[in-house]
Amino acid sequence: MASSNFIDYVKINCRSGAGGAGSVHFRREKHVPKGGPDGGDGGRGGHIILKGNPQLWTLLHLKYRKHVKAGNGVAGEGGRRQGAQGEDVILEVPLGTIARNPDTGEQLAEITEDGQEIILFPGGRGGLGNDHFKTATQQAPYYAQPGESGREEWVVLELKLLADVGLVGFPNAGKSTLLSVLSAARPEIADYPFTTLVPNLGVVAYRDYKSFVMADIPGIIEGASQGKGLGLRFLRHIERNSVLLFLVPATSEDIRHEYNTLLNELREYNPELMDKDRLLAISKIDLVSDEELARIKADLPQKIPVTFISSVSQRGLDELKDSIWQRLTLPPSAE
Repeated sequence: MASSNFIDYVKINCRSGAGGAGSVHFRREKHVPKGGPDGGDGGRGGHIILKGNPQLWTLLHLKYRKHVKAGNGVAGEGGRRQGAQGEDVILEVPLGTIARNPDTGEQLAEITEDGQEIILFPGGRGGLGNDHFKTATQQAPYYAQPGESGREEWVVLELKLLADVGLVGFPNAGKSTLLSVLSAARPEIADYPFTTLVPNLGVVAYRDYKSFVMADIPGIIEGASQGKGLGLRFLRHIERNSVLLFLVPATSEDIRHEYNTLLNELREYNPELMDKDRLLAISKIDLVSDEELARIKADLPQKIPVTFISSVSQRGLDELKDSIWQRLTLPPSAE
């Protein structure tokens, strides 16, 4: 899929349907010249509904659909016949989609499961017919309720990718290469920074037919949490990952500093990210000597599991998958 097709943010105008009016009607038949009120109720207006679809991974299909309008309810009729309901509009969205108020930022809905449906904006209620308003003293009411109007509001749909593992690293750290080797994903790979301009997902096969989902996030640079580079736009995708895999190349001048810089950018963006499990992979070990590797091992960050890997020669990849799986299946009591 072309990178331009990855859309994770759209703003659309939604209008739920108005309810139908209640009917003012009286029973009139050949042998019942002065029957009582029998006006039916109006039908409710159509809802605007969000529905989770695991086959979608982008909001591209909604990018150019700026106005969404549900159907209006039909007015009631005589003989206590209720009007038809307005047609609902179902917006299918990828799992991990959040709906927000564009002005206040308030979260309106969140879709995380296959087939999950949430009424984003309910349709207006149908009005009651005059049959509901007869009393002992008012046996022929000439009144019925009008239908309730629908809601018209702008809404922002924002996608946060659902993945088990999120790759975190500076541009050109080898994240896309690792994803392409571990999974069937085919992200663009080149020997220059910011090759990856959109997140990529890949399913990584593990032992005994198990698997987990890995997300390659566009490279973070120092200052990303303040809006520099591409990091700010895509940092939100890291929020849903169970495990964060930090990738630092063995050719880096200062691995400890690079790791701490990445960690600080995540902390500045959202302090809650510090509660997630973290792993560190030293990539591109095929480009350094054994003596250099020994020096690197002596100066690694503390209190974080470290794996040495090479995506090109595929060294250390099984150990990396074992370490990831161990963190993913760690019981809560052991954390």
